[in-house]
Amino acid sequence: MKRKRMLFLSLAVIIGGLVVAGCSPAKNDGAQTESSDAIVPTDYSQSAHWLNVPAEITKEVDVFYLYPSAWAKVNADDPIISEIDNPVMLMESKLAFDRQATAFESSANIFAPFYRQDDAGSTLAMDVDEQQDIVKGYPLTDATAAFEYYIEHYNNGRPFILASHSQGSNVMIYILSDYMKAHPDVYKRMVAAYVLGYSITDDYLADNPHLKFASGSGDTGVIISYNTQAPTIEGTDGVVLPTARVINPISWTTQETVAPASDNLGSLQLNADGSVVKNADGSPLKVMNFADAQVDNTKNVLICSTVSVDQYAPGGGSFGRGVFHSYDFPFYYFNIRANAEERVANYLKAVK
Repeated sequence: MKRKRMLFLSLAVIIGGLVVAGCSPAKNDGAQTESSDAIVPTDYSQSAHWLNVPAEITKEVDVFYLYPSAWAKVNADDPIISEIDNPVMLMESKLAFDRQATAFESSANIFAPFYRQDDAGSTLAMDVDEQQDIVKGYPLTDATAAFEYYIEHYNNGRPFILASHSQGSNVMIYILSDYMKAHPDVYKRMVAAYVLGYSITDDYLADNPHLKFASGSGDTGVIISYNTQAPTIEGTDGVVLPTARVINPISWTTQETVAPASDNLGSLQLNADGSVVKNADGSPLKVMNFADAQVDNTKNVLICSTVSVDQYAPGGGSFGRGVFHSYDFPFYYFNIRANAEERVANYLKAVK
C-alpha cells in the first residue's frame, strides 16, 4: 500500500534556517559560560514564564517537559543565550509542545516552563566540553529552578514523567544526574524519563548508578532515549555520542530486530508552518504505515529506512543529510503515547 505523505518541516527550516553549522560563536560567548551559581534564575512564580500549566488536574500523574532548540541568533555578534521572552522562542516552543509534549496528554497533566536557551548553531560548532559549559549555565539554571518550583508548588506528591528533546534533553540529563541524586524522595516518584534527541551514554550511566536505561515497554523509573537517522547519512549528527543507548519506540526492545512500519501505531502529519494537522474534533491526524524503526548498536542510533531522505532530511543547518533529528517524536508519536500509558499503569499498580 502506498505510504501517505506527511508535510514535515525541520526545526531549522521552521525558524528560518538560522541555525547554521560551523557558525562562529558570538563575540561575548565566553562570558556566558559562567557557572550557574553566578546566574539569577528566571522567576517561575510568574505565569508568563510557563509554556503550559494545566487549568485543572485531571490525571494521577504529571509530565514535566523541556522543549528543543526553538530560537537562533540572527547576527554573528548577537548573544549566544536567548532572553526568556524572545518572541521566536515563545512561538516555536509552542509548536514543539504540540508535536511532542501532547503525546503524554492521555496519561498525565503537562507542565512546561519557558527557559533561556543557547544558540544551537554556535554550540554545536564547539567541542563537547565547551557545549556542556554553555548548557550548564543559563539553560540548566532555568530548568532546575522551574523543576524545583514545579515540585514545590504544582506537583503535590504525584508521580511524574520527564520528557524532553534535543537541547531540552541535554539539559534534562543534568536534572536526572544531579537533582534526582540529591533528592531520592522525588526520584522514586519518577515513572520514566523520555530523553529523546540527545545521548544517554554508557559513561553517563556508569557515573550515575542511581539511573537505569529502559529494557522493555513497561519498566518504570527508567530512561528512554534514541536519535533517528536514515540508514546512510552525510555530514554530522552532533547529538549522537559514542556508546549512546538506544531503544526501539515501536517494539520497545534494545535488540536490532527491525520493527516494520506496519507495526507503528501512527505518526503525525504537520502543516507547512510546523503545526500539527488535526482532525475535525481537534485530535491529531494519525498517519499509518509510514516510519519503521531498527536499533543500530554500532552507530548508536535508531534507523528509519522507510521515510524519504530527500523530503524529510536533505541536510543543511546543524545536521547532515539523512538525520531525522526533528522527527524523533513525530515519527513515533502514537507509540510514545501508548507506551506512556503502559508505564503509568504499571507504576500506579505497583504503588497501590
